[in-house]
Order: sequence, then structure tokens, then C-alpha cells
Amino acid sequence: MKRGELFRVYKGSRRDPGNYRVFVVVSRQALIDSSFSTVTCAPIYSNSSGISTQVMLGVNEGLKHDGCIFCDELVSIPKNMLTDYIGSLSMEKLQDLNRSLKIALELED
Repeated sequence: MKRGELFRVYKGSRRDPGNYRVFVVVSRQALIDSSFSTVTCAPIYSNSSGISTQVMLGVNEGLKHDGCIFCDELVSIPKNMLTDYIGSLSMEKLQDLNRSLKIALELED
């Protein structure tokens, strides 16, 4: 697992095709590689408000249609739930993600 990878996470224990959400891993790589059981992720939705804390994605990142990372909705997800790999962000999209996370968390450069 790497920072910037997208995974489909199913709600509940059933793998119902319509019962999932795609997330992108945003934790630092040192935490991902550690024995810590969870990582921080941001959800991906199909709608967008066009605000600075959102990053647009599409088929180049492994999605079936356009989507948007919502950096204002960070969640902690157990690593063992991140098994259904979808794709990964390009270096350019990772930079966009970093900018949006800085805005969402009000971090200085």
C-alpha cells in the first residue's frame, strides 16, 4: 500500500456492487509501512463543488467515471479493509492533493 493509492471499501461485510465508496490513502508512507493498524484516507465522490479542498479525478486514476477527492472529510480506515485496489494518483495529482490537504487543515507552506 502506498500514499495516493485508491481502494474500494465496502460498507458492511457483504460485497454488494452498489454498497461501497472509493478512498485515497493520504497518510505518510512511514505510517503506512508501520505496524499501526489504520491509515488516514479521503473519500472520493462523483459530485464536486469546485472548492479548493477538492481534487478532480477520472479514468486515468482507475475510476469508471469522473470523481473528486474531498479533503475536508478525512477518515481513519483499518488497513485490512483496503484490499480492493483501484488505481493511483500521478505525481501531478499527488501535488494537487497536497495543496488541497494544506488548505483543508490550514497548514502553512
